[in-house]
Amino acid sequence: MRSVAIVGVGLIGGSFAKALRAAGFAGPILGVSSPATLAKAGPIVDRPANLDEAACCDLVFLSRPISGILETLEELRTDSIVTDAGSTKRVVCAAAAHLPNFTGGHPMAGKEVSGVEHSDPNLFRDRPWLFTSEPPSPLREWVTRIGARIVVTTPEEHDRLVALASHLPQLLSNALAEIASPARHVSGPGLESMTRLSASPFEIWKDILDTNGDEILRALDLYRDRLGESRAALAEGRPRDLFLGGADRDIPRRL
Repeated sequence: MRSVAIVGVGLIGGSFAKALRAAGFAGPILGVSSPATLAKAGPIVDRPANLDEAACCDLVFLSRPISGILETLEELRTDSIVTDAGSTKRVVCAAAAHLPNFTGGHPMAGKEVSGVEHSDPNLFRDRPWLFTSEPPSPLREWVTRIGARIVVTTPEEHDRLVALASHLPQLLSNALAEIASPARHVSGPGLESMTRLSASPFEIWKDILDTNGDEILRALDLYRDRLGESRAALAEGRPRDLFLGGADRDIPRRL
């Protein structure tokens, strides 16, 4: 892999560029983003580019919000390796069906803040990086070299699992931050840890909710049912059942 184009040089795109450099990638890294974003990116990318120039690179990495990824896929025509970093996969993979070397991707890493100024070369280290098919060997090699753990799944399974592992925690954090707001002045680190995600802006999450709503609703239903069981256990004097080790429950079966 001799050249890389990053379409969307924000937190994830900028972190990917930094991680590649830290892992020894010596080829040019092109950035497709707004002038304001590229001005903040500084030396993270070698030069700005348009989409036609990006399409000539060996790897095209789409790291815009999902709606932006879909817009890019409408225009993109290339035989190069293409992957993305979108948080939902069914809609993205369907939109990329015309690209011969596309594999959907999703690094399970991020922060509650956005922007290239927060990019970090270690963001992906020891984190799962999900792909919707076996990634081409150059992509697999570099994702492994930057320290991520590759997991191959299907678009459907990705959206189901990530609704539980990522989208549900975000919504629970939002709800808890609102409910616990009157007690914030007496809270300790536990509440801070559990509400950290609530600082994430709606603009980042709108596309996720729009494109994975069915699986997120299913995850919310599972959580609602479990809360009902917890409430019943407490009301009936079975407090041990409120904890994972306290009852004979098959947790994986619930998922």
